[in-house]
Amino acid sequence: MTGPTSTTDTTTGAVGQLLARSHALGADPRFTNYAGGNTSAKVTGTDPVTGREVELLWVKGSGGDLGTLTEQGLAVLRLDRVRALRGTYPGVEREDEVVAAFDFCLHGKGGAAPSIDTAMHALVDAAHVDHLHPDAGIAVACAADGEELTRRIYGGKVVWVPWRRPGFQLGLDVAAIHEQHPDAVGCVLGGHGITAWGDTSEEAEANSRWIIETAEAHIAEHSRPEPFGPVLDGYAALPAAERRARAAALAPVVRGIASHDAPQVGHFTDADVVLDFLSREEHPRLAALGTSCPDHFLRTKVRPLVVDLPASAPLEEVTARLHELHEAYRADYRAYYERHATADSPAMRGADPLIVLVPGVGMFSYGRDAQTARVAGEFYVNAINVMRGAEGLSSYAPIPESEKFRIEYWALEEAKLARMPKPRPLATRIALVTGAASGIGKAIAVRLAAEGACVVVADLDLAKAREAAAEIAGAKGADVAVGVAADVSDPAAVAAAVEEAVLAFGGLDLVVNNAGLSISKPLLETTERDWDLQHDVMAKGSFLVSQAAAKVLIAQGMGGDVVYIASKNSVFAGPNNIAYSAVKADQAHQVRLLAAELGQYGVKVNGVNPDGVVRGSGIFAGGWGAQRAATYGVPEEELGKYYAQRTLLKREVLPEHVAAAVFVLTAGELSHTTGLHVPVDAGVAAAFLR
Repeated sequence: MTGPTSTTDTTTGAVGQLLARSHALGADPRFTNYAGGNTSAKVTGTDPVTGREVELLWVKGSGGDLGTLTEQGLAVLRLDRVRALRGTYPGVEREDEVVAAFDFCLHGKGGAAPSIDTAMHALVDAAHVDHLHPDAGIAVACAADGEELTRRIYGGKVVWVPWRRPGFQLGLDVAAIHEQHPDAVGCVLGGHGITAWGDTSEEAEANSRWIIETAEAHIAEHSRPEPFGPVLDGYAALPAAERRARAAALAPVVRGIASHDAPQVGHFTDADVVLDFLSREEHPRLAALGTSCPDHFLRTKVRPLVVDLPASAPLEEVTARLHELHEAYRADYRAYYERHATADSPAMRGADPLIVLVPGVGMFSYGRDAQTARVAGEFYVNAINVMRGAEGLSSYAPIPESEKFRIEYWALEEAKLARMPKPRPLATRIALVTGAASGIGKAIAVRLAAEGACVVVADLDLAKAREAAAEIAGAKGADVAVGVAADVSDPAAVAAAVEEAVLAFGGLDLVVNNAGLSISKPLLETTERDWDLQHDVMAKGSFLVSQAAAKVLIAQGMGGDVVYIASKNSVFAGPNNIAYSAVKADQAHQVRLLAAELGQYGVKVNGVNPDGVVRGSGIFAGGWGAQRAATYGVPEEELGKYYAQRTLLKREVLPEHVAAAVFVLTAGELSHTTGLHVPVDAGVAAAFLR
């Protein structure tokens, strides 16, 4: 027994070969894009009920990615039952009904949900089939004379198939090509991609590679120079440092535009391929034509928003123009929807752009999370490559707008969106936590990431910040958390950290002022340096971080949260603690002052007042614990218990309890709460707020 069905050793070996082929093809962005394309193998297996041998189709399921495909990501169907659908197929006008019929063709538990391309794999009478979306192949598929190019490039070994929306009829079309052209190794699907086949897994992969590499070689040899035209005056890429600074300044504005209908996470790239495209004369015309491959425009919308100003334009002019272009984009998208929507079309999902192109600067892309935003950008890079190839050989001619609408507002696509899991409470929110490499700050970063936020781990120690971010993110890496250096007492370092956060995820929503240190001394032993150090890091540091973050929050126009990790000592007068308690009182009043000032922008400012967080605390481990233990006359290892016994609840406070308070303040349920301090001290009566 393996995976979702009973299998023989032969099946197990074939599945292993299928996965290996999928990984090899999916690992190369020249061959297919993320989650694009599918592969299959037809093998003999054992019916788990009758014990008889049956022909099975193992095929990548809906939504999977070839490069990371596992056995659980494969759909397993009875081949005889899928092919029997030919007899009940109701025709192209009702072909979507066939997708529901796939559920009655599953073998055993069936594995992953079958994709719309299942019919192509089942109906083609070849043991192994690959369907891919390579840039070079789509360039041929989207060229104005794609059919003639296919004949010229491949002779009779690859056959042209006119555009048809994916589905059962396309499967019949490709099956007919395979049957009628026995010498062919595959086909070019107009406006879409390629399909290849073989008697063995090795042969199918070799044929896929040959089709793609042959197209690449033909484009390289025959493309006209400068397919995007000459460089426009003033549109060349800005110098790297200037480019990044301008991107960081524009990012909050652009994110606010992309999030008009629903909050989005952003991604920025200034890759050479993007900058070159935006510098060229033909980029406005080509961008307006939109992307073509269904996988592309489902991720990018049918066309991007393009700033029509040179790179040298003043920042204020670009910002003003972005808002004007956004209004025009929304009106244009609504008109597109109304041109093609029918009575049974899904409601319009949103009219904001997912791709925003700024000449000289780069590309901003957006999605429901950082991975989706990053992948949307990757897909538009694919689209640029397709345009270059098509323009180099012929002219770029994507599928008609009406067909794009049929894909974008397909009932099957709507059903896929409806099946998506409910987003976590902090999904789409971008958090910056200072002092987050250890202790309370790290616990906060961990909790926010677990609740769906993208997290920027800021710490004085860059190596530790990156280590903590890697630990928090796990396999998802920079799509979840990044580590940055931040000396919060240095305005330039704070500005750089906020800039890195904005470029990593598109903006900011949630800022936690946690960075701190503590020196426990009586008044007469507290030096001027002690006083200045504590005030520089906590009073000045939280001021600088809040100031830099507020600029982003205001520019975005999406509200936000600022949280101060203050202390019970901000309201409680204890011994030998003059500098620390005074600076915590400063932070506590910053909360009130900023709540009053930033409320007009929808920004909530609240505080958390912990007490005695000993375990896992960087401050206590750095000498503060020993100093406080000496003050209270207890062994340092007993300090946490000592603090617990002086509380009303007799409970020790841990970093996770502080993190929970931050989550409660920012997760949405307290949407009307600002200027509040939440005690997390297990009950210290002397620190009750009055």
